[in-house]
Amino acid sequence: MKKIILSCITACLCFAQSQAQLLNAKETFTHTDTLRGSLNPERTWWDVVRYDITVKPDFDSKTIAGAVTIFYNSTATGNKTMQIDLQEPMIIDSIIQQNKKVEFKKIDVNAWHVMVKNQSATTGAADGFAKKPSLTVFYHGKPREAVRPPWDGGWIWKKDAQGRPWMSVACQGLGASVWYPCKDHQSDEPDNGASLTMIVPDTLVAVGNGRLKNRSASNSLATYSWEVTNPINNYNIIPYIGKYVNWNDTLQGEKGILDLGFWVLDYNLEKAKKQFEQVKPMIHCFEYWYGPYPFYEDSYKLVEAPHLGMEHQSAVAYGNGFVNGYKGYDLSGTGWGKKWDYIIVHESGHEWFANNVTTKDIADMWVHEGFTCYSETLYTTCQSGVEAGNEYNYGLRKGIENKTPVIGQYGVNKEGSGDMYSKGSAMLNTIRYLVNDDEKFRQILRGLNKTFYHQTVTSKQVEEFISKQSGMDLSKVFDQYLRDTKIPVLEYYYTADNKLFVRWNNCIAGFNMPLYIIDGRVKQTIKPTAKWTAVNDASSFNPDYLNKYYYITVKKVDAQ
Repeated sequence: MKKIILSCITACLCFAQSQAQLLNAKETFTHTDTLRGSLNPERTWWDVVRYDITVKPDFDSKTIAGAVTIFYNSTATGNKTMQIDLQEPMIIDSIIQQNKKVEFKKIDVNAWHVMVKNQSATTGAADGFAKKPSLTVFYHGKPREAVRPPWDGGWIWKKDAQGRPWMSVACQGLGASVWYPCKDHQSDEPDNGASLTMIVPDTLVAVGNGRLKNRSASNSLATYSWEVTNPINNYNIIPYIGKYVNWNDTLQGEKGILDLGFWVLDYNLEKAKKQFEQVKPMIHCFEYWYGPYPFYEDSYKLVEAPHLGMEHQSAVAYGNGFVNGYKGYDLSGTGWGKKWDYIIVHESGHEWFANNVTTKDIADMWVHEGFTCYSETLYTTCQSGVEAGNEYNYGLRKGIENKTPVIGQYGVNKEGSGDMYSKGSAMLNTIRYLVNDDEKFRQILRGLNKTFYHQTVTSKQVEEFISKQSGMDLSKVFDQYLRDTKIPVLEYYYTADNKLFVRWNNCIAGFNMPLYIIDGRVKQTIKPTAKWTAVNDASSFNPDYLNKYYYITVKKVDAQ
């Protein structure tokens, strides 16, 4: 969305940290990494408009068979080569376009080339997906089985507590192409959404993203078709198949009535109803800070999953055992994290950051995880007050390792360090106190979701937006916390006549973050540099305050 108990649980906040390997080693990347992580000529000439996915799983053999129709826009004409991603050991059987078979070949372990003939240029989405060029890919195979979902993901074949089949997928980072053919690059979301049709035994229920459009049954099989109308990340299109029951509710939100749906295994219904009462106050809190829920058209759903949890758009995966905290633990160690269900709050927070505002490259995944980890601070603030939120945020810092930068390497499908969670959150809280105006800071967060509504972005775009809206050049702040591992040290000393001097140390060149010292009201702004600077009024200087509200270290040194 690692170690056992608090120190490790923090490291395991979500899937990315499980992927941090040999943190001090220099990584090498392969042609396969480049094919997956870069926008090459076989990808850039076409833009996905919609996916229509049909899948039929066989629980006993752990195999699936299906078909995907891909609607797309084209900037090219004539004969073109298209890269389709589908990971081994899955197999493409045939590809049909305009009722004719299309030639294709496998070029790598996870990539295929499709020879598209007589391509014509098309643009825009105004006339809907039905008039766009399309091709249908038929495929089958035994998809990679998840080892430790959601961190080490794939298709999940599990039995519930009563021995009945329970199936799903978790594939962030690993990629949606682990189970269906697609353009598996985060920058290209289907503009007109997607449908997911699941053919399952009629003793089971199949749940997907968005809204249920149709259910039919015959010959001991049931067919469920679900649809989202909004853009959606490839890895968020997910089947849930099991002995589900559900109930529905509504919420009066900023954009009107939001439909809520809750799907759990039949024997968990009563405890789920009690635990899921947290959803409404959470959504109200996030709408206040982040803006309207981004997918009113597709509804909000919480679905019990055979793994801990994931941010699957409009069908959030839940597997926290119906207890507060993270599997019952408070990740912050402050007590505040036991007052709400971590998976409900964190994974739902991703609806704003990850699902609404999505990064083009997984290297910038801090935008997803930093803001969403910060949503935990904001929810604690909504429930228990500003100081409770600050204490929770400060408590999370103990899990930060600072071994590798938060931002990863571009073009090879490589995220940065797992510090993107709590370090990203600590950085955002630091910026909040630099802005020194909660209403202004709130409008910055809402502005991100409005300006980049249903878009894919880069970290630079987000950084520049925050700098512009705050009225401060925060470029050195972002470089320090996202692209470097050193934590700034504010050194200080007093002279014999009690005059205070400060400077920045252990930081990047040109680091110039000012500090607002607040004690009930703004007392003073100090502007340290790499050189010793005198502080005119030392009466409000409080190292404990600075350590708590800014992600820095404050250190007293001998007089210079």
